Amino acid sequence: MQCKMEDIAMLHGNMEDIAGETSTTNDNETNTDLSSLAKNQSAQAFFGPENPKEPYLDGIKYNCVAPGKRFQSMFNLSGGEKIVAALALLFVIHSFQPAPFFVLDEIDVALDNTNIGKVASYIRDKTSSLQTIVISLKEEFYSHADALIGICPDISECLESKMLMLDLTTYPTYIN
Repeated sequence: MQCKMEDIAMLHGNMEDIAGETSTTNDNETNTDLSSLAKNQSAQAFFGPENPKEPYLDGIKYNCVAPGKRFQSMFNLSGGEKIVAALALLFVIHSFQPAPFFVLDEIDVALDNTNIGKVASYIRDKTSSLQTIVISLKEEFYSHADALIGICPDISECLESKMLMLDLTTYPTYIN
């Protein structure tokens, strides 16, 4: 029985070491992505376990400091700040566990025009290693796209939907 308890204690220590290393790496990566997304080096993110003693038992805490602001809980950030913080975390997770593509639905809804441009250019920079489908109703966002896809009703014998696509890469003067 003593051998088993020692094994469990050693495993517990290894889990703490791994969780600590992952947390430190994620903090650095998140800060880099948040600073890149916000186009401001003063943006910071804090990422860690809710229970540092046993990090594998509980969830994670994730908080961000928006440029030029003091530390606040995620609940107190504006809608646009929450979106930028969530996107930074999404791209950090992607750097550790890559997905072949993202579908982002109206991520620009709470962003002002300045931040729409920052987020759109950040996503454009990431497209070399990631395919992204973004659903947006704002021209400020979709004007940065490679293609526009529209869905509309097809009036025929039965009600169907029809897809329309416009390749914007053939119009290089209009791509931002």
